[in-house]
Amino acid sequence: MISFVLDVGDLADTRFAISPIHETVLSLRVLREPGLYALHLPWRRSALGHLQPPGRDLLMSLVGPDRALPDFLTPRPTTFAATFDDELTTVRRTPPDLVRRDVLAAYPRGHLPDVLRDLTADDAAVLALRDAICDELRRYWDAAIEPSWPRMRLVLEADMTYRARQLAVGGARLLFADMHQNLRWHDGVLHIDKMIGRHRVVASGRGLLLVPSVFAHKPAPPVSPDEPPMLSYPCRGVATLWAPPPTPDPTALTSLLGASRARLLGLLDEPLPTVEIARRLAVTPSAVSQHLQVLHATGLVTRTRDGRHVLYRRSHLGDQLTGQPPRR
Repeated sequence: MISFVLDVGDLADTRFAISPIHETVLSLRVLREPGLYALHLPWRRSALGHLQPPGRDLLMSLVGPDRALPDFLTPRPTTFAATFDDELTTVRRTPPDLVRRDVLAAYPRGHLPDVLRDLTADDAAVLALRDAICDELRRYWDAAIEPSWPRMRLVLEADMTYRARQLAVGGARLLFADMHQNLRWHDGVLHIDKMIGRHRVVASGRGLLLVPSVFAHKPAPPVSPDEPPMLSYPCRGVATLWAPPPTPDPTALTSLLGASRARLLGLLDEPLPTVEIARRLAVTPSAVSQHLQVLHATGLVTRTRDGRHVLYRRSHLGDQLTGQPPRR
């Protein structure tokens, strides 16, 4: 069991953060232990296709035999929503002694895999290993995480909105009540059950940082007792993340916009001037102008000037509304 002792000041300083590098590193557990993450199997099938040896072997080795991960790979977020590049820069600055400490903590019984043997060498070899890990994480983020990051972030932000309301309505007791069955709040102490570590961390004014995660299967505090209180926890709504989007219903779009505007919006796959749109729809240019004003004001079309003509085209939002694939 790991426990966080939080006084009134620490509770007042409890806050949330979104961490792309946390998601990237925690997702490695999904690749190693698919049985624990049935909801992520559609994503896993795609992600595995982006991994090739030897990089795949190095990334997989970061998950210890008890599914622990080296703490230095998930640095404490310093802002609400840092970028992946900013967080990766922090990881690249980790000194060799902390790299050794954290990787060895993930392998408490020893038996390091061959790709991590350089940990037992000199500092230069450890730093080279650290940089190789960062390079692989960069490639992995680009291929397997970043394309889905906008969807993932929406789920994370929705969870934080719910948790903030729980805290406002019922304080810490309600905040942690339904976060996970392994969490228990009692007399100013947050107990995290079923952990490898056995230590008690006194916050002492450092507060508590909560990091929701779509890839966490249970609460995950830092492995080292020397780290400030931080908790990555499974967020709500993950079951909806990889569900296929509903098939657009053309009749629903007509009901929403009206038949004339729905036809006009469907026509704007390419930039067109008002007179050409009017010709194709067999209506007057003035009627087309009225509809375009409304569609532009609502963000469904964009416009740009080309000489004497103003060209209109369906926006990204308009593509989504009509069920068209996004343009690159």
